[in-house]
Amino acid sequence: MFYGEIKKCDIANGSGVRVSLFVSGCRNHCPGCFQPETWDFAYGRPFTKETESEIFQALRPSYIQGLTVLGGEPFEPENQKELLPLLKKIREQLPNKDIWMFTGYVLDQDLLDGGKKHTEQTDEILSMIDVLIDGPFVEELKDITLQFRGSSNQRLIDVPASLKACQVIEYVPAF
Repeated sequence: MFYGEIKKCDIANGSGVRVSLFVSGCRNHCPGCFQPETWDFAYGRPFTKETESEIFQALRPSYIQGLTVLGGEPFEPENQKELLPLLKKIREQLPNKDIWMFTGYVLDQDLLDGGKKHTEQTDEILSMIDVLIDGPFVEELKDITLQFRGSSNQRLIDVPASLKACQVIEYVPAF
């Protein structure tokens, strides 16, 4: 897996101060995408053990609320294989940090069992995510007043509540 950037003090991609990992590779190619360079699976740098260590160091301070993974597309099958071990380690070593993930795919159509992006890693990845922002960016629905998303079709999803209820439960930010 390659990544385009790691932001170590991000306040735009989730609640609180976060570390954000921008993975490379996306087949959605949404018109108006804010990072079309990340569509290329070889964009940026290779994700290595050193990269993982850098993320863990950045996550350790108490003022960091958690990790956000976006892209590119985290749920491309190639990226799921690489992200799963990272997310497992974060859950084990930093259990008080939350995990947010952005995807251009739709949870209940594409990611759940039978969906076009469901892999052997997907269910376990979903079980570790606190908030999922799903849906493709749609330029005609762009709305700069929306919190943590670019177009009005995208949803903020409380993943643990949704998995428990077997239906999408939207996440409502506390502020």
